[in-house]
Amino acid sequence: MKIFVLCLFLHFVSHHASADDIYEGDTFLLPCEFHTFDVDPTPSVLWSRYDLRPSTVHRHQKEGDAFEDQNQLYSGRTSMMTDALETGDLSLTLTQLKVSDSGTYTCSITSVRGEHRVTDVQLQVKEWFPSWVTALLVVISVVLIVVVPVVIHFYQYIISVYHVDVESGVQSVQLPCKTMRYLTRFNKVEWYQYTNIVHTYEVDSEPTGHHHIQTEMKVTPMRWGNFSLTLKNPTEDNSGSWTCSVYRDGEMLEKKVHLQVKVPKVKVAPGQESVLLLFRTTVPSAVVVWSRKNGDKSDKVHVFHNGSDQPEDQPEDQFWLYRSRTEMTQNDFSLTLKHPTDFDSETFMCTVYGEDGNILRKKEVRLNVEVCKVKFAEGEESVLLPFRTTENLPDDVVVEWRREDLNHPVHIYLDGSEQLDQQDPGYEGRTEMKADLLTSGDFSLTLKEPKVQDEGTYVCEVFNTNIRRRKTVKLQVKGGRGLHRRTRRDSADPTPLLNLV
Repeated sequence: MKIFVLCLFLHFVSHHASADDIYEGDTFLLPCEFHTFDVDPTPSVLWSRYDLRPSTVHRHQKEGDAFEDQNQLYSGRTSMMTDALETGDLSLTLTQLKVSDSGTYTCSITSVRGEHRVTDVQLQVKEWFPSWVTALLVVISVVLIVVVPVVIHFYQYIISVYHVDVESGVQSVQLPCKTMRYLTRFNKVEWYQYTNIVHTYEVDSEPTGHHHIQTEMKVTPMRWGNFSLTLKNPTEDNSGSWTCSVYRDGEMLEKKVHLQVKVPKVKVAPGQESVLLLFRTTVPSAVVVWSRKNGDKSDKVHVFHNGSDQPEDQPEDQFWLYRSRTEMTQNDFSLTLKHPTDFDSETFMCTVYGEDGNILRKKEVRLNVEVCKVKFAEGEESVLLPFRTTENLPDDVVVEWRREDLNHPVHIYLDGSEQLDQQDPGYEGRTEMKADLLTSGDFSLTLKEPKVQDEGTYVCEVFNTNIRRRKTVKLQVKGGRGLHRRTRRDSADPTPLLNLV
């Protein structure tokens, strides 16, 4: 409707129309309105640009559009309404506008009586970016391509604190230390992690490394003020503050580096059958060792040596929590850990050794196994505290369920049978385990007639002199306000219980 009113205004008031802010690629409607239904016989419509040869932009007849004499500059880009001659709306739609489309368009009616000029439409198509702007942008881009790397290069020589982030598992990382002050003469370079000296280079002396950390400095770049340190196989322990000290004739220059070694995290839901600790690399190796951090030391989890990693091939010092629970993926160094529990939540490290015993690669993975939570409602017949682990365990295995706040066990299995004489009196006659628990590896505990006072943290341990399995289960009352616990370690104490909320 708006277009129709505009067309009438253009026809009766002015035979000159202008269009502002039209850009390359746009679509534009060239307006034209004439009562062709009053002309007999039915005429044809001709849109022209008289500055072109041929001048025909579009022709429309009773039979439809006619493109025989159309200027090829407009091929496929013009259209009119199919009922234009019936409605009198002779507007032309021009698509995919170009700057060269700028000009004066004439809408005419032709019939046996001759040609009648209806209106002229002035079209001005603008570039999105003027040519001078485009040229300027090209020049600026070239300047930036040349200047920015130079600025970045020299910026490294100016700044005093560097920040370096790297993923665990990379072969090496460079800790930058660059200066423009000592380009030719220096006596000594020292690298520290916190207050521990890690690498020393003295002129006319062999470089020395410290603290079993693999480091390297290139001699040639030092002549140009580049005292950067290459740290091989970085681990999370290498994260933190590093200091580069350059000495010359009693003077000292310091640069600091903050290194962050990012350790991938693996989160596991309770009860999951297994978890894969990924480490895919093509490094040729003689020995692959997976270990778990345990304070200042580490526990051996799995060893791949001489092409074998079968359970019977594992070393005697394999940590007993992982015996018969691990295997390595074929063709890479990833580790599968079976029946993970919350006691496995820790940082694991894979170390790859070459035939000469040197470390070729390291990677850390942080495993987080969620603690199992079980909820029950008062009045339920029973509740199951789940625990499944490896099957076919030896007959001398001891199984013990405990609640953290009690002295006596909740349930104990020993020498092939349940030893209920050692059981906490509060659970007498209310606990049960499967008969084939050693064969099936199912050490789940059934607690009958659960009470609010049963709420708490339960730990199951399965062990003998060679193996150990552990799992935590938190038992909670549905909709409960808090833990209802005994206030004394001895559950046989007749003193009334307090409700801790």
